Amino acid sequence: MSEQENGIPPVLAAAWGLRERPGKGPRPGLTLERIVAAGVKVAATEGLGAVSMSRVASELGAATMSLYRYVTAKTELLDLMVDAALGTPPELDPALGWRAGLRRFAAEYLALLRRQSWVVRVPITTPPITPNQIAWMNHGLAIMRDTPLRHDERLSAMMIVSGIARNWALLTADIDAAAQSQGGTTEQAMFEYGRLLHLLADPVRFPAVGELLASGVLETSDSRPDDDFDFGVERFLDGLDAFMKRRAEA
Repeated sequence: MSEQENGIPPVLAAAWGLRERPGKGPRPGLTLERIVAAGVKVAATEGLGAVSMSRVASELGAATMSLYRYVTAKTELLDLMVDAALGTPPELDPALGWRAGLRRFAAEYLALLRRQSWVVRVPITTPPITPNQIAWMNHGLAIMRDTPLRHDERLSAMMIVSGIARNWALLTADIDAAAQSQGGTTEQAMFEYGRLLHLLADPVRFPAVGELLASGVLETSDSRPDDDFDFGVERFLDGLDAFMKRRAEA
């Protein structure tokens, strides 16, 4: 039974290797893997905005129309590119408990999204469904196997942790890009932000902001760039831990 008869969308049939090679006769020079790899290369070196069917075809030295024998649209190509960029997750460390495991999951996912920063620019249109997405999903769920969480709660916890990483990767990428466009660094941009806040935010009108400025935290440089990310992950893990303890007591 073909993937069309099974109701499997073409992009998923391609991602899972269920779609037959187009055409007949000798094996063509193009392959789906080469097309996807070329798309990833363009996105990584020139940005997601540079990715088009014609640009990818040019990267491969092929005619644009020849790509449509393998992918039906640019959106399909982007989905396959994201899956390729994600790769497979690291091996599960059985020595880690659920908390250390989720902490590691968050850090590794953030590092991945920074290596392939264009990935966070691709809109999320479906839950995880391509092979590597499922592999990361399986990895996250496996970390919580020995917890008292229900299966739906494990899924929610994994989505929140990965969402924190994705949001932080996007936020810091935007800040870095804005700073670089002004010919400076992120640290310089944040210093300038603090300076302007001092000048513009009247502490009488904005008393809580005034207290923040008076504390001097915006003027210190001893914090790590990802301290806020770590804080968010740890507080979520605190809440998850408290939730499981309450359930155990009940």
